[in-house]
Amino acid sequence: MKLLVSPINREEAIITSKSGADIIDIKNPKEGSLGANFPWVVRDVKEAVNGKQPISAAIGDFNFKPGTAALTALGAAVAGADYIKIGLYDIQTEEQALELLTGVVKAVKDYDPRKRVVASGYSDYERINSISPMLLPAVAAEAGADVVMVDTGVKDGKSTFEFMDEEKLTEFVGLGHENGLQVAIAGSLKFEDLSLLEAIGPDIIGVRGMVCGGDRSNAIKQDLVEKLVSECQA
Repeated sequence: MKLLVSPINREEAIITSKSGADIIDIKNPKEGSLGANFPWVVRDVKEAVNGKQPISAAIGDFNFKPGTAALTALGAAVAGADYIKIGLYDIQTEEQALELLTGVVKAVKDYDPRKRVVASGYSDYERINSISPMLLPAVAAEAGADVVMVDTGVKDGKSTFEFMDEEKLTEFVGLGHENGLQVAIAGSLKFEDLSLLEAIGPDIIGVRGMVCGGDRSNAIKQDLVEKLVSECQA
């Protein structure tokens, strides 16, 4: 189970890298759950990490704007992201999801086929009026994405586990694997969730608030990243 940690700047990225996280995921919490940061921040973090870990970049919580999403994804790829992560926040149907993701995948893979596209749905999809994450594995695979993810759309402290129980998350992981995708779980996860996550079996878990002392608006704390890395490896 790989650990993806989401710093917002060079300083946090250096702490995260030195502490042993597997993937450095750049985002901007001020712009939402998967808020996009600036391209120069992606470049800066890429330089600071210097190849020790792959770089991920969130590009936003998207409504149905396939062209905007494709162009944004290409920008993240050019800036240096190895994983380009898009949230299907205001996507209503499988047809919309497929069109959006197909454009993103084409933009990224035409530039560099080694780069990976992450399609993220939301465990609290009903309260944000979005597509069910259970529909995304098949759609993401058809579009040519590499990873399917579930996160929380509203960052109010409620965890993914409050919207999807162990059985549903296990099913989500199974659907992802059946479709040849890696699977990631995020969304206000806590240290006490780790044993349950291990049983559910995602390939990646994504965190920020957990290593900020519980408040994602605070800075990442090195001791908490080191503790999480240690527990994940154990």
